[in-house]
Amino acid sequence: QVQLVESGGGLVQAGDSLRLSCAASGRAFSGYWPGWFRQAPGTERELVAAISWNFGTTYYADSVKGRFTISRDNARNMVYLQMNSLKPEDTAVYYCAAAQSWSTATPRVKDDYKYWGQGTQVTVSS
Repeated sequence: QVQLVESGGGLVQAGDSLRLSCAASGRAFSGYWPGWFRQAPGTERELVAAISWNFGTTYYADSVKGRFTISRDNARNMVYLQMNSLKPEDTAVYYCAAAQSWSTATPRVKDDYKYWGQGTQVTVSS
């Protein structure tokens, strides 16, 4: 069992930066793909970024490439999402999630992810 807790959301202006953090407890992320999803009102939950804990392989949605960076801290069992050059369309609830997989292929659908955090709101004003 893995418990995930996100932090770092907030209200910012367009062009600003935020860093989201995801702390895992219960067991280590080894053998998992931690990822960040987001969901805006009336939309499907979408995968924004993911990282293979064991291989370091990363995935980014096209909409965030070059602006967001996912990283991990093995010692602290934490995952981060650095979000730069934020846009109003980045406004959403952001969820940390974890998919159990030793594959180098990114798990891309939310059903692949077994564990979820409670979400943190990110609001970007224009």
